[in-house]
Amino acid sequence: MSQWLLLGVNSVSLGGLLFLLSAGFSLIFGLMRIPNLTHGSFFMLGAYLGTSFLALGLDFWLAALLAAAAMAAIGGGIERLLLRRLAGQELAQVLVTLGLSFMIADLCLMIWGGDPIPLDTPRSLRGAMPIASIVFPTYRLAIVVIAVAVAVALWLMLERTRLGAMIRAGVDDAPMARVAGIRVSRLFTLVFCLGAAIAGFAGVMGGPILSVYPGLDADMLPLALIVVILGGTGSLPGALLGSFVIGLFYNFGQVLFPELAYIVLFLPMLLILLFRPQGLFGKHVP
Repeated sequence: MSQWLLLGVNSVSLGGLLFLLSAGFSLIFGLMRIPNLTHGSFFMLGAYLGTSFLALGLDFWLAALLAAAAMAAIGGGIERLLLRRLAGQELAQVLVTLGLSFMIADLCLMIWGGDPIPLDTPRSLRGAMPIASIVFPTYRLAIVVIAVAVAVALWLMLERTRLGAMIRAGVDDAPMARVAGIRVSRLFTLVFCLGAAIAGFAGVMGGPILSVYPGLDADMLPLALIVVILGGTGSLPGALLGSFVIGLFYNFGQVLFPELAYIVLFLPMLLILLFRPQGLFGKHVP
């Protein structure tokens, strides 16, 4: 496989993984207006929990689902016990979530140590699959398929279900939604749990590609921020498109312009903030 083709394949699979990471961040920030800087830590902690479940002899997919469930519970606890008390206080939310990310990083270092932990690719997804003239690694293709499936499922939930209608009502006018009998605080906890669960699941999915190591949270959080800014806060189609765009920029920038890799990565975010601050698919707020 040529270098360009290999970079393209890796970029597409990284884009799928970035969507699984940024979808939860986009939901939490877009719907709840919480700048959750702990989101990268949810990704890393979910990955570490996945390694522990796998060490117990569990199946890869069961380990990923259990890690997602654990992160949903942890995320719900953080939202109810801490962030709910800071509603509308953006600076306090930033400082609290940033502090939590440092605490989670130290906790992971204390429990799992400082050495990288590789995760084996699931046996059923090893090897490669030919698509037209491209030989696509099966596991990386599975990540892309899962990312698209999650995007469709989340969009359908928000746009075509009663639960989604209640969430949107709570976002648009929380007092009126409460008068109508909608328990807005419970819905927002559910959204936060869902975002944390997707991040934890993404951490396990990324393990066979990235491995699990201290600092994984700091490496992944900026990518999620760029994706959300590029696509537009709260926009799932924007997060999906932005993930694949950033995946391309990140991989090709690292290879073609290693000295300028961060310029290549952050320049699109800078241009979006200057000329279209609501993002590609975000709604303009007057």
